[in-house]
Amino acid sequence: MTTQNFDMASLLPDQLFETSGRGPAPNTNFYSFIITKSDVIWRWWKISPRTVDRNSKPGELMESHQDFLDDTVLQREVGMVFGHRILEYIKALCQGHYDYLERLSDSLLLRIINYLELEDVGQLGRTSRRFMQLCGSEEFWEQVVQRRCNTVPAEVGSLALEVGWRRIFFTSKLQLQKLISRRRLKPEEHREGQAPESDSEESPDESSATEQTSGSEEKK
Repeated sequence: MTTQNFDMASLLPDQLFETSGRGPAPNTNFYSFIITKSDVIWRWWKISPRTVDRNSKPGELMESHQDFLDDTVLQREVGMVFGHRILEYIKALCQGHYDYLERLSDSLLLRIINYLELEDVGQLGRTSRRFMQLCGSEEFWEQVVQRRCNTVPAEVGSLALEVGWRRIFFTSKLQLQKLISRRRLKPEEHREGQAPESDSEESPDESSATEQTSGSEEKK
């Protein structure tokens, strides 16, 4: 179990969380809070119209996760600036309660999602905005089609660029064949609809010869 936790933690970025903002009125100072894998960093900038405060330097306090959990004074300050919900989230991170799935890359999450049944994928897409985008992405549905089919013909891939991979997956083979046949006919219909230039327009030489012949006949 310890080995599994270590492997998952190694996938996390060094910076786990960052937030910043002004303090609540009448406090006008600016604050920043960062959590890394090992420490918390609390910074503040004094903002005041008073001349004496203009040259004041930013303050910074760095503590380990455990020191922050024991520092009730700093917790109170963080809670006053960013609110109780953010404070509880920060404390959970310091206790090692990481939201692993939300922190994994899109490519890795797509690999995990591909092991789910489609019914479960639909349910997962309702849990958060990020999962909704991933479960409905072209990349995901392309992987689904490729997994279900031994080979994907080039014409199907070209059609997917127009209609989307999700529609390709939910379309029957017969309907796909009809759609592909229609795409084949479009260039032919376009060519047939264009009249040859030689039939519609005379060349300058032919036009000049015609005018000369017509003039000669009128003189006669």
